[in-house]
Amino acid sequence: MTTVRVRLTLIYSGLFLLTSVILLVTVNLLLSQALDRRIAGLPVAPVAPLPGVANDRPPRLPELVDEVISYQWGVTALTVGILALVSVVVGWLVAGRILRPIHRITATAQRLSLSTLHERIALVGPKDELKELADTFDAMLDRLERSVEGQRRFIANASHELRTPLAVQRAAIEIGLPEDVGEIRDKLLLHNRRTESLIDALLVLAQAEHGLENRVPVALDQVVRLVLAEAGSDDVTLTTRIEPFVVEGDPVLLNRLVTNLVDNAVRYNHPGGTVEMTLTHGVLTVANTGPEVPRERFGDLFEPFRRLHTTREQGAGLGLSIVSSIAKAHEAEVRASPNPGGGLEVVVDFATHRPSYADIQV
Repeated sequence: MTTVRVRLTLIYSGLFLLTSVILLVTVNLLLSQALDRRIAGLPVAPVAPLPGVANDRPPRLPELVDEVISYQWGVTALTVGILALVSVVVGWLVAGRILRPIHRITATAQRLSLSTLHERIALVGPKDELKELADTFDAMLDRLERSVEGQRRFIANASHELRTPLAVQRAAIEIGLPEDVGEIRDKLLLHNRRTESLIDALLVLAQAEHGLENRVPVALDQVVRLVLAEAGSDDVTLTTRIEPFVVEGDPVLLNRLVTNLVDNAVRYNHPGGTVEMTLTHGVLTVANTGPEVPRERFGDLFEPFRRLHTTREQGAGLGLSIVSSIAKAHEAEVRASPNPGGGLEVVVDFATHRPSYADIQV
């Protein structure tokens, strides 16, 4: 695929060569015609014959003119070749100079994410079309940054406004309802806890989808060990193989990512099943036994509110969608594949973005 720089170089070189060739050919033809006319107008002086020498040679002036014209055409061909090389080099440099602001705009756009919306192109130079394009792009980033900041403030306010009445409701149920109405009381508390979990999941999902404001080195291996120490199931056997690895990101979100992976692997499993968790070279893998996942449903695994083999009471269907959003916020790749005989293997690849193992947080 030819780039714009290559096309501009070819256009500049082609126009320059076409102009040069026309100019040189015109000069040579005019010179040849002028010489022919001048020679034709010269008087021919008689040449005295020399004794014993035959006088059968024509004058040498036309031959000299032909040699001059031939030499001129040879020099013209050499000049055109040199000009072709020079025009390509100069055209390449000029095209690069003209396209430099475009490269700057492209580099800034490629670096942008929800956590780097403060960056601007800030192109300096004459007020031309490229300067206008860069200023328009900066103005768009200003509007986008204000919109994202407004959404972040809304998430923070919603977190407080939604959790507070639920906490008050839970306290009212626990304190206000007597123990002898056990079934009603337990059902109300169950729905209250489920609503709190759903709101927490939605807020985490929204936070992950809006990117990371601050990044710190996090020991992912320690996060995994901490989550495994808190997780436990008598019906499922957990096996692990963990290597030290540091991720630059948010320790709370990374803890939630690992927690959701372990929780899903344990929840969607058979009694007596297994969960295998490995962390090697920055690749976190969680594989479990369990029911088979139809291949046509793989596209739904990381979508919000999609459930497989569960009911509404067993979960909201946000576990793997939160995992996917947190992984994307940390510039990691997440994928899933079926296990032979049933179950699922989920892989989160952090290997492409690794800080030094210093100043870590868990």
